[in-house]
Amino acid sequence: MEYLSFELPIKELMDQYQTCSLVGEESGVDVKLACSQIEDKILEKKKEIYGNLTPWQRVQLSRHPDRPYTLDYINGMADKGSFLELHGDRNFADDPAMIGGLITLDGQRVMIIGTQKGRTTKERQHRRFGMPNPEGYRKALRLMKLAEKFNIPIVTLVDTPGAYPGLEAEERGQGEAIARNIFEMVQLKTPIFTYIIGEGASGGALGIGVGNKVYMLENTWYTVIAPESCSSILWRNWDHKEDAANALNLTPQDALREKFIDGIIEEPLGGAHYDQETTYLNLKNSILQNIKAFSKFTGQELETQRQDKFIAMGQFKG
Repeated sequence: MEYLSFELPIKELMDQYQTCSLVGEESGVDVKLACSQIEDKILEKKKEIYGNLTPWQRVQLSRHPDRPYTLDYINGMADKGSFLELHGDRNFADDPAMIGGLITLDGQRVMIIGTQKGRTTKERQHRRFGMPNPEGYRKALRLMKLAEKFNIPIVTLVDTPGAYPGLEAEERGQGEAIARNIFEMVQLKTPIFTYIIGEGASGGALGIGVGNKVYMLENTWYTVIAPESCSSILWRNWDHKEDAANALNLTPQDALREKFIDGIIEEPLGGAHYDQETTYLNLKNSILQNIKAFSKFTGQELETQRQDKFIAMGQFKG
């Protein structure tokens, strides 16, 4: 387990617990009471730290190296052997930063699409840290159109610091690809459910983020720009990233209050990486509940509901 800077008090207690257990095993002395007391302290410290996270700490937690990514959720939720990955945009190339395909959840067929980060240095470079190229967004749209054709619900999982900003991406129409996805997604006549599972930044997130229902996991963020980028624009350096995180209203609670999302998916104490199986189950249950709730909607009703949802954002009374 890797620990973030604000988690170091928990690490110290965990080290104490491991030492206590080791002493008991090697000496044969009964240390159950001492170990139990340390366990209680660990739980108290976790509640204290994770119950009072700042926006910047939540950003850090969303990037935790042990946090599950899209493929982890797919493998953790899908019926065994049901994932059929589909590749390519039928125009330029296959983008490894955007993955998608068909899965079944308790027998329910679903088209699942999401941004994918890497674990190793080589894989991170291969997947460009979860930042899709235009062909990634075009692949996503191709799969959405396929799902609409066969009346299959669509689930999108968002975990990206933004669309890839390279020269080649701009040459191939990055802005157009994202705009086209948004334009087409509001018109699809099959249900779409979007989940922010990590980072949700800028148009890179919105390119697969137009859903009938949009949810955020508890330790994620969703806003127009990453705090570091915001800091570099306003203060010409990254030193004010915490101030930017506070000002951007990027937490799930902020997004729910402003009605940008429809709900928050609970994570285990400490984050999704502490108990991945429980996180998979929570997400899976939400998906199946939404599919059931929207199963009686006609295609036109789904389209209208989705458009009304996003048109209503940003309205204010003078």
